[in-house]
Amino acid sequence: MNNEFKSDKIRNVAVIAHVDHGKTTLIDFMLKQSHTFRENEAEMSQTTILDSNPLERERGITILAKNTAIYYKDYKINIIDTPGHADFSGEVERTLNMADGALLIIDAQEGPMPQTKFVLKKAIELGLKIIVVLNKIDKKLADVNQTINRTNDLFLELATTTEHLEFPVYYAIGREGRAAGSLDELTNSTTLEPILNEIIEYIPAPSVEEGTFQMLVSNLDFDTHKGKHAIGRIRRGNLNKGQSLVIINEQGQKISGRAESIRISHGLKKIEVDEAFAGDIIDMTGFANVAIGDTITDSTNPEPLPRIILEEPTIKIAISANTSPFAGREGKFTNSRQILERLVKELETNISLRLEKEGERMILSGRGELHLSILVETLRREGYEFQVEKPQVITKTVDGQTLEPVEVAIIDVPDEFVGIITTEMGKRKGQMIDMHSDGKGNTRFEFKIPSKNLFGIRNDLLTNTKGTAVVNTVFFDFEPLTPPIPKIRNGVLIASEGGNALKYGLNNAQGRGITFIEPGTPVYEGMIVGENAKQDDIEINVTKEKKQTNMRASTSDVTLGALTPPTILSLEECIDFLEDDELLEVTPQNLRLRKKYLSRLDRVRQARA
Repeated sequence: MNNEFKSDKIRNVAVIAHVDHGKTTLIDFMLKQSHTFRENEAEMSQTTILDSNPLERERGITILAKNTAIYYKDYKINIIDTPGHADFSGEVERTLNMADGALLIIDAQEGPMPQTKFVLKKAIELGLKIIVVLNKIDKKLADVNQTINRTNDLFLELATTTEHLEFPVYYAIGREGRAAGSLDELTNSTTLEPILNEIIEYIPAPSVEEGTFQMLVSNLDFDTHKGKHAIGRIRRGNLNKGQSLVIINEQGQKISGRAESIRISHGLKKIEVDEAFAGDIIDMTGFANVAIGDTITDSTNPEPLPRIILEEPTIKIAISANTSPFAGREGKFTNSRQILERLVKELETNISLRLEKEGERMILSGRGELHLSILVETLRREGYEFQVEKPQVITKTVDGQTLEPVEVAIIDVPDEFVGIITTEMGKRKGQMIDMHSDGKGNTRFEFKIPSKNLFGIRNDLLTNTKGTAVVNTVFFDFEPLTPPIPKIRNGVLIASEGGNALKYGLNNAQGRGITFIEPGTPVYEGMIVGENAKQDDIEINVTKEKKQTNMRASTSDVTLGALTPPTILSLEECIDFLEDDELLEVTPQNLRLRKKYLSRLDRVRQARA
């Protein structure tokens, strides 16, 4: 295998799609069909090969942008896998920066979705050539003609030149690893070669300038042997191992160093080389203090490249050391200093994230609830213990007017729940901008709604539609601040005493609402153990035992009955559930909802203050 590919034999392609439209599966087959792996290698029998992060595999989404490379015919194709969710816009923006074209994967049943639009808009702004792939056309409810029409409408909406309206379309069954330029040809197709051929023909070779080495750092990696790895596409010139280089950072400072090692991608592997050429995507070491967005350039002609411009954060969340009675029991890292150090480290690679310190509280700002909840879950799995407050939207002032983030919410439901959606979104002051039925028993709504009114919506809609509602949101714009809506969520059941929850106490609690815990669960005073059926909070003793008597009544045990299984909330559901006077205690072993003020007396004092 020849590692010295000149720029005219290189293609840099991003793969963009909405969550679960089959992007990662298509990349799997590209890796396998291009003979990137030997027949006896484990990857040949794996799926979602690039989603190596455990959270990605569990959730079925791509969180971290990654790049791989395949060798097809005489060409090297660098494939850049991007997240499909707008909350990871920082990942999307910095990785599209390395590409010259993109495969836009669209589910033939669902059609273009909010995140499809978000990422496509970014790709068009960067001037990338787009190849559309209609995937999953074997789905029972796939509607190819309608999906093509909606895709054309999307391009028409986003295009700034007529050239953007001309793009090739391919049809694919991703799970079978085959595609073709027409539905008729797909019948006989057995591979993804038609798409690979189109990449070579339609996506331009990387444009490179004459001159000395220059690269924008788009990603970072780290290992204990070589330290920090800078990843990016060479914009100009070649790079040789040992070459003298300069970093130009955000402040314009120039820091000297040299290329200690250079690696290029081949499949999932990184191959060390002595020289790399303009247009290729490389991984290099030699700088301990490099950051995403810095320029690495030849020391004889140090010129900076434009830094990556990111969308501003819209949601913030406060994290602090755990203060519950169970603090320190389950976590490996529990104090403020340890948590802060980890968050500062996260800022190096999570470039959409912002961090401020307010006393003991650490305020994290990001692009959405999912962006922040993924970070919370990552910290939890690494052994950190802390508490989280209710998310808040980030407002800004322009010309003396306060503006708040507004999103477009797209909701798909069976027709029988149409009334529930309109009622719920009406409560939340959502403005309907579109509604249409697919004629097959499903309706899609589009609402424009302030971000602050969306908190908790997924839980409510899933409950009220028997788990059938599919909710997607995407940032729209900042608009004038609207008044807060009345509290929608019901009150909570609060443990009045500490101890272990018992069946008798929980049975009493279930007479008032739904419970979140099982018998035997340790609880403390002020811990939230369920949701009330009414608007007010009530205290209840879930550690209460049934009184023992000498009398035997034939119905005494029957009346207690079997407990209803508790509702176990996920991390996102817990964060969504929070009100201003509540906290979420996060440990590697448990998620516990609680009141900020644990004793009844403290809560009364606080209410009067």
